[in-house]
Amino acid sequence: MQMSSSEDEDDKPDVRVKEVVLSNKKKKMKRRMTVADLKDYCGKPDVVEVWDATAADPRLLVFLKAYRNTVPVPRHWCQKRKFLQAYIDKENTKKSKQVQRSRMQPKVGKMSIDYQILHDAFFKYQTKPKLTSLGDLYHEGKEFEIKLRNMRPGYLSRELRSALGMDDGAPPPWLFNMQRYGPPPSYPQLRIPGLNAPIPVGASFGYHPGGWGRAPVDEYGRPLYGDLFGAQRQELVHYEEEPVDRFNHWGELEDEDEEEEEGPEEEQREEVLEEKKESARAGILLGNTHTYALPSVEKPGVKKVSWQ
Repeated sequence: MQMSSSEDEDDKPDVRVKEVVLSNKKKKMKRRMTVADLKDYCGKPDVVEVWDATAADPRLLVFLKAYRNTVPVPRHWCQKRKFLQAYIDKENTKKSKQVQRSRMQPKVGKMSIDYQILHDAFFKYQTKPKLTSLGDLYHEGKEFEIKLRNMRPGYLSRELRSALGMDDGAPPPWLFNMQRYGPPPSYPQLRIPGLNAPIPVGASFGYHPGGWGRAPVDEYGRPLYGDLFGAQRQELVHYEEEPVDRFNHWGELEDEDEEEEEGPEEEQREEVLEEKKESARAGILLGNTHTYALPSVEKPGVKKVSWQ
């Protein structure tokens, strides 16, 4: 028994592949750059953040963030909660009658504090508050953030040494990894004892308790990262400090009395004059008989004329 051709076509499976239509959202997600690609593109990968990939122009954004002297965007830009929102919510929950009642009959005595306590708080126990610098923006919770301005790379305080369990003269625990992988790239000029600077006096290399690990040298015994043994240390040139004039300002005009005349100064010579006795002249009040013989000074070009 033979089947018709129409029945054969119905039994064949549909081989046509349906085209997958992507939505606009999926197309946008497919075109979006990944964080790894952005870090590979940027010169400073540490400025790249997770949400930078969702920007309209991610390459321009990371270029501006990595540019020199660029101010970082405040951290509270992504917070949905407004500043002091708790007080605003509390005021909004009040009914109109409560607001009118508080205006007509305000509560008295909320700040009834003794005058002596207020005086001591302002004049005895008051401390200078920590103010923000010029151009710094305040956000909620900024006073609780840890400030690292006073921290200096490479300096270990006594509290940090005790927290790490370091004895006097012992190396920091991260020195062994630095000797293996090299100095930190963010601080190329940092001198680290046992890595690119000499170890303290009395210390020795080794992995015993208090030892400074293995000296990073090559197969010929030459240091890899700097002056490890202090062989290239040069004596610093000491310059004599010039006296500082703290009374006269630079560029100030000098007084006319203090100006010195140009040319060699003539030496002043003292000369003793001869005393003479003369009779008192008539018609002169308070005349004196003691006089001095003055030397005659002849001027050039002047001739003496005799009247005899």
